[in-house]
Amino acid sequence: MFLLKLQDMGSLVELLQLGLIRSGFLSGEPDGIFGNKTEEAVINFQKAFRLTADGIAGPDTFNELKKYITGYFIKTISKGDTLWSVAAMAGISLNSLITANPDISPDNLTAGQKITVPYSFPLVPTDVSYSSLLTSLLIEGMTARFPFIKKTVIGKSVTGKELTVLTAGTGKKNIFINSGFHANEWLNIPVTLKFFEEYLTAAATDSRLCGYSASELYKNTTVHLMPLVNPDGTDIATRADTSGEYFDKAKRISATYPDVPFPEGWKANINGTDLNLQFPAGWEKAKAIKYAQGFTKPSPIEFVGFSPLSEPEAKAVYSYTLNNDFLIILAYHSQGSIIYWKYGNFLPPESERIGFILSERSGYPLELTPPDSSFAGYKDWFIQDFNRPGYTVETGIGKNPLPIDQFDKIYEENKPLLAAAIYEAMSL
Repeated sequence: MFLLKLQDMGSLVELLQLGLIRSGFLSGEPDGIFGNKTEEAVINFQKAFRLTADGIAGPDTFNELKKYITGYFIKTISKGDTLWSVAAMAGISLNSLITANPDISPDNLTAGQKITVPYSFPLVPTDVSYSSLLTSLLIEGMTARFPFIKKTVIGKSVTGKELTVLTAGTGKKNIFINSGFHANEWLNIPVTLKFFEEYLTAAATDSRLCGYSASELYKNTTVHLMPLVNPDGTDIATRADTSGEYFDKAKRISATYPDVPFPEGWKANINGTDLNLQFPAGWEKAKAIKYAQGFTKPSPIEFVGFSPLSEPEAKAVYSYTLNNDFLIILAYHSQGSIIYWKYGNFLPPESERIGFILSERSGYPLELTPPDSSFAGYKDWFIQDFNRPGYTVETGIGKNPLPIDQFDKIYEENKPLLAAAIYEAMSL
């Protein structure tokens, strides 16, 4: 249940502040601290929406605030309304309104009819820490703004959270982009989601994206995006879940690894398994390497698990990949500002050529994976089993979790990389 109050901290407080800022009740930037200023904004918001003005953000407050996170609201048409007048009232383009309501006839609105109205601000926020709740709300908002995309739940996490893939396109050339394998690498979630939003906007308006015709990419490819592979771990790392049995479990696991800061250093899923060391591509070698490093049991980092694909999140990605004909995959991680492209002696056709294009577009060098991280990753398994181009893109510089102020630079580096990857998938 959503319940936040004075002195609470974490990514859910940032989500609350984001909604208050977007609705005009709070100024400044989200800081994740529920202080007096945030409490005052909550009270004013509650008064405006005729809620109990107690300064506690509970379910009723969240339900009213939710539309500012999902980025749209439902309007009931009144007599005399037109799509043009509704668009003008919302401060959005007519195209945005028509895109969100493809089955509505602009010349035949009827009183009582309900339509989806996007807000004028971009959907994906780039100044907050991410949680599974925020990600799910943005997915809802994405499917409302762009109803031509498809949402597929491909599995459940250890704690039962949905593992979701969004797909866009009508072509037979499939490309898979994922992020959020590692909990403390959550900054890549808005990178991939923001790109997806801009790609869909460009496709809907027949615009160009990084020099490519977005509508041509859309017609000839299908882009599969899984923005958050590891929802449970991410909620630990960003303090979205700081109570209950799962947080206590993670805290107990971390206590045996005091050199890893808790919770922000948490990388694994909630079982203490590194999801990117779970794939059947040299898993026994990865196990030997990590055991020699001391990771012989559940850990906040680097534990390979008790067997390949023992974790539901890894198994979901594995099964989804088997069931789709991906020509290229991109797995987003951090950090290093580098692209890893090989596994062992495998050299899939076109992989080096495409890798150099992605490198040129992003400015990230194309490199071999370090020996102690060369096995059992998703990219490794994809290359091994499909003999097709697969890339691990390591964004940013520094120590995970990367600071939010790196987002703009990371995004500007990766936007052209992602667009080029879709184009190259179209060309294969």
